[in-house]
Amino acid sequence: MPEKITSTQNPKIKRLQALQQKSSERRQSGLFVVEGRRELMHCIETGFTIDTVFWCPAVEDGTEPLPSWPSDTRLYEISKEVYEKVAYRGSTEGVIAEVRTRQLTLEELLLPERPLIVVVERVEKPGNLGAILRSADAAGVDAVIVCDPLTDLFNPNLVRSSVGAVFSVPCVACSSEACITFLKAHGIQILTAQLQDSELYYDTNMRRATAIVMGTEATGLTDAWRQAADAHIRIPMLGRVDSLNVSVSAAILMFEAVRQRGL
Repeated sequence: MPEKITSTQNPKIKRLQALQQKSSERRQSGLFVVEGRRELMHCIETGFTIDTVFWCPAVEDGTEPLPSWPSDTRLYEISKEVYEKVAYRGSTEGVIAEVRTRQLTLEELLLPERPLIVVVERVEKPGNLGAILRSADAAGVDAVIVCDPLTDLFNPNLVRSSVGAVFSVPCVACSSEACITFLKAHGIQILTAQLQDSELYYDTNMRRATAIVMGTEATGLTDAWRQAADAHIRIPMLGRVDSLNVSVSAAILMFEAVRQRGL
């Protein structure tokens, strides 16, 4: 039988909250937090290691039994009061877990002959990055590279908004300089999304090995990317607003590549 935790002051609950709230705690411990059955199943299916599971039978929906965890997974039963303290949202079926982080490097990426890569530079909002990963999964993107990140890849808001895509899409965090060097060395064309000196995205050949590069809505891309680009592309803006949310723009460009490739 799992150990029961009924106090929000329990040290294990305090650590769980620290992992939710502090990127420094996630880095130091090598752990991050995942809520919900669907997200946890994505973790397991893609090879992540579940370290600790907190289970609240008082709020689980009862539609399916808990998965069979590996024998070394620590399992704690928590009270409804504790669950309500630590849950980010109410629809997580009473399951919250601490999962071991897994950091890929550029050299570890396994890419096909004509990869489609999405690069985002200095995207700050975890929700935007999570949405980009979700679209990348849907579009069959081969990798997402996050340059000079302002949020870590295991931020709870990012995990939640990606609906588990952060586990299924190969994702690397690195500097813009390292990414540019990597793309050039592998013969991958760089298409930067920008308004200035650009052509319409659907007039650009994305059938070859391609990296679509996005910057922030506020400041766009740094000069290093503009200078490294093989082509500058833009989405036509027909209204008064001069930009789209970065996750929406990324999705449009990804699926144009899918269309061109006949997938």
